[in-house]
Parts: sequence; C-alpha cells; structure tokens
Amino acid sequence: MFLTTGQAAAELGCAITTFRRLVRAGLLPGLARHGVRVMVPLEAVQALRTRPAAPLHRIGVPEIAVLRADAAPPPDPSRRPTGFAANLSPALLRESLHGWWRCDAASLAAGGVLPVTVSGYVVAILTGLDRWEKDEQGRHGFPDAVLAGYVTDLARPITHLTATDPRDRDLAGLLLGTRLASHSGGTIAYVTTTPAPAPHQPPREP
Repeated sequence: MFLTTGQAAAELGCAITTFRRLVRAGLLPGLARHGVRVMVPLEAVQALRTRPAAPLHRIGVPEIAVLRADAAPPPDPSRRPTGFAANLSPALLRESLHGWWRCDAASLAAGGVLPVTVSGYVVAILTGLDRWEKDEQGRHGFPDAVLAGYVTDLARPITHLTATDPRDRDLAGLLLGTRLASHSGGTIAYVTTTPAPAPHQPPREP
C-alpha cells in the first residue's frame, strides 16, 4: 500500500513540507512516482512513526547543539555543497555539514557532538568540534569536524559508522536514526539533554 506525501505527513502529524524534505534527501526507500506525484510505502511511514527518541541523557553533558539541515540541492561544481543527501559520499557530506553557521561556537563545542537532523530525525553525527573559525559575516566553521556516521535509509534504518575513534562511533551508533525534536529560528538549535528535575514533594505526614 502506498500513501501520497500529504497522507504520509498526516500519519506522522507533521507539515507536508517537513515530510517532503525527507523525500528530497533520499532517506526513504521504495518510493513510486505517478506522474508528478510521489507515493510512499505505508511500511516506511509506519517505521518512521516508531523510531525511538534520541537517548540524550546518555551523552553526559547538560546541553548539545543540533544542526537542522535541509535536503541538499543537486551537486553544482561551482558552489560548496550544503545540506544532507543520502547519496552523497562521506567526504562530500562532511564538506557540506561542517559550517558555516551563526551560533555560540563555545557552547556548540562544549557539547562534544553535533547531531544533524532532517525533519526531526538524526541523519548524521559530527564530532571534532574543539576548534572553530569565524568569517566576516559572524558565521562559524569547524575545520576539524569529523563525520562520525550517517544514515542512508531512515525506515530500517541503515547507518554507516565512519569515525575511527571508539567514543565517536559509540555516539553515532547511539543517536543515528532516532527522533530529535528541536526548535530554532536558525540552522543551529540548542537542546537540553537531561530531564527537568521533578518538583519537590513535601514528605507525607504519617
């Protein structure tokens, strides 16, 4: 059974533009096309709906930054690649994701890991963020950034661990393919990783 992108978005409770970003990024298998209409297998939509939330409490820092990526446009040799696409090589993915953004560079680096999300799903992990540069427009780049892993299929999911450092590989394995909601007016969002403390309850009188 196939769904239209509008039906798929309704199943997931998201905007149709949000769902179409996943389609453009090449993250969903088994798509069919009827004229200009893209049809999505029901099984892929159901798999997206049951992806677990990112276990942020296991990262060990109080806050991390999140890179909210768009789907990458078709390759253009005259321009630096930007965004995420499942068919990009690891080298091109790293090149397209390691900057430049307006952000609090020190806070981003302090998190030790930068999940990359497309439409709220973690599709890549960057580490190696300790050093940064700033351009004339106030945007920051991270020249030593490492692509620790990425996803080529969100439904199953199919993940690829590309880091050599064991901790980076563990972080990528922990987060790739999970759901990670974030809210920001820009490309970079900041997410609290530890649950809010429960309100204090006075002891009950015997």
